[in-house]
This record gives sequence, structure tokens and C-alpha cells, in this order.
Amino acid sequence: MSVLLVLVAATGAGADPSIKDKRAQAQAILAEVRTLDEEVGAAAERWNGATLELQGLRSELAETKADLRRARGQYRISQARVAQRLRDLYVNGAPQSALEVLLGARTLDDVIAGLEATERIAAQDAQITRQTKELRQRIAKREDQLSGATADQGVLVESLAAEKQAIEATLAERQTLLASVQDEVARLEEAERRRQAELRRQAQVELERQQRAAEDAAAAARQASQESATTMEASPGEAFSESAPDVQDYVPPPADAGTGAQVVAIAMQYLGIPYVWAAADPSVGFDCSGLTKYVFAQIGVGLPHYAAAQYQLGYAVSKEELQPGDLVFFRGLGHMGMYIGGGNMIHAPRTGDVVKISPLSDSYYVENWVGARRVL
Repeated sequence: MSVLLVLVAATGAGADPSIKDKRAQAQAILAEVRTLDEEVGAAAERWNGATLELQGLRSELAETKADLRRARGQYRISQARVAQRLRDLYVNGAPQSALEVLLGARTLDDVIAGLEATERIAAQDAQITRQTKELRQRIAKREDQLSGATADQGVLVESLAAEKQAIEATLAERQTLLASVQDEVARLEEAERRRQAELRRQAQVELERQQRAAEDAAAAARQASQESATTMEASPGEAFSESAPDVQDYVPPPADAGTGAQVVAIAMQYLGIPYVWAAADPSVGFDCSGLTKYVFAQIGVGLPHYAAAQYQLGYAVSKEELQPGDLVFFRGLGHMGMYIGGGNMIHAPRTGDVVKISPLSDSYYVENWVGARRVL
């Protein structure tokens, strides 16, 4: 079994699932909010472009209508000029037809001049009428085109405005939900902090109780030794086996090694240190076996940096026999911690978590329990 297996197995022993779920939900909603933010911006730009085009069409339509009014005015002026010419010809006795020109002419020059005048007036009248008609037709046609395009563009602008408003409404809804979920995450995190603080308090109480018990036991032992001429040998079930397996990096506890309560007190100093794979240094972090290796080293006991190897050391104890300082193992020796008393352990759970206290009664640890070893 490799250290990688230790890391993979330890991932099941992380933070409160409800907090992780809420954090994941908040991240998903935040991604939606960012997407909707982008969509609102894009919709606003589409609306801006359509509105600008509508303004251009309206401006062109207004200019076209002004052109049409000017064309009508020019037509009236041209008609007035033609009428004035006709009146002048009538007053001056100008002939009205080629026959009258021939009958009334005294000389050939009079005939030519009269015919030219008649043709010129007729040509001018025809040209003015034709040009005015064509101009009015072109302008009227353009006016119809612009009126239709303006109406269509107005519908598009309204549609884009409705689209933008719908996205903004959805965005506002998701932002409200995001705020609610973030508040819930904060509430759960605060509850978890309070729970951890209470576990630390309980552990401290248990440590103090164990220390007092150890002191009382030591005092009783001293008194007994003074009263007895013989020294009682430690029973095999209480002493560390001299025939412990030959495990690399293992250093048995020295004669002056501390008690379980002392090693737990040392471990408690590292609460909050982050989990770091394959690490066994508080300046860097700890993985599960790295934490126990480092802590036991402080009292002169060398443990291998490998949960499966640590499981071979000392002797087995049941859950009912657990004492502070005992090593507890889970998930096929893929995770471990140190019992601190009161039904709790201290451990480095997984990537993204920190050294913390957890109850052995947690369903995960109950279901994945392997065993416990006592090395002191």
C-alpha cells in the first residue's frame, strides 16, 4: 500500500458534507450569475445598436419628408412660372398654335420666331412636369420604404428591450439566491467552528483528567515501591513488546518517554495546520501519518511515515480500551489519527482541510474502522 492510497482514502474523512454541498451550490450559482452578467451586457449592446439604427432611420425619414415638401413647393413654383408665361403670351398676343403663327406672320422671320417660341414653351412645360412627377415619385417611394423600415426597427428595439429585461430579472433572482446560499454557508461554517471549539474544550478537559489520573497513579506507585521491597514487573499486556516487528524508521519509546496525555497535548498544538500530502512538518503541513510521526518524535518515539507500517507497531487495543495517545486506523489502513479521549481523535483528514478533532462516533469512522494500536 502506497502513501497515495493514504491520500485517496483520507478524502472520505473531510469537512461536514452539508458545508461542502452548500459551497458547491454557491460556486454553481456564482458561475450562473457571471454568465447572466455577460448575457445582460451583450443584450444591452444589441439593444443599443438597434436603437442607434432606429434613430438613423427616423432621422432619414424626417429628411425625406422635408425633401418631399420642398419638391412640392418647387412644383408649385414651376407651375406658377408656366402659368405666368402663358398669361404673358396671351396678353402680348402670342400665337397659340402653328396655324395661327403662319396666318399672323408678316415675314418669314416672324414665322420662325413664333414657332420657336411656341416649341420652347411647350418643351419647358413638358420638362417641368416630367421632372416634378419623377422627383415626387422617388421621394414618395423612399418615404414608404423608410416608414416600413422604421416600424420594423421599432418592433426589434422593443423585442430586444424585453429580452434584456428578462435576463436582468433572472440575474436578480440568481443574485438573491446566491446571497442566501452564501449566508447559509457562513452560518454552517460558524456552527462548525463552534463545534470544533467545543471538541477542543472537551479534549482539554479529558486531558486534564488523564493527567490527574496519571499523577495519582504515579504517586500511588511511588508509595507502593517505598512500602514494598520488590518491584513489580509490568504485565505483558501493558508493556511495549520487545519483539515488535522490524519496521523501517521505528524507534521504540525510551524509558523516559511521556504519557499518552502528554503526546496528545503536543498534538493539540497543531490544530488548524493544513493537510499537505506526504508532509510531516508544521511549517509545511501534515498528512495523516505525518502528523502522528512528528508528534511522537517530540517524545523520542520514531514512527515510520506510513499508516500501514504504524499499524504493525505496539499492540492492538479495542475501542473500549482506548486511551489518549493510542493510534486509530480506518479504511483499509488508508487513514489514521490519534485518540485524545472523550470519544474523539485528532487527525489530518484530507486535502483542503486542516488538523482537527473529530468524534469516532461519526458514521464514516464507525463504518471504516480497522483497529487501534498502543505504542506507549
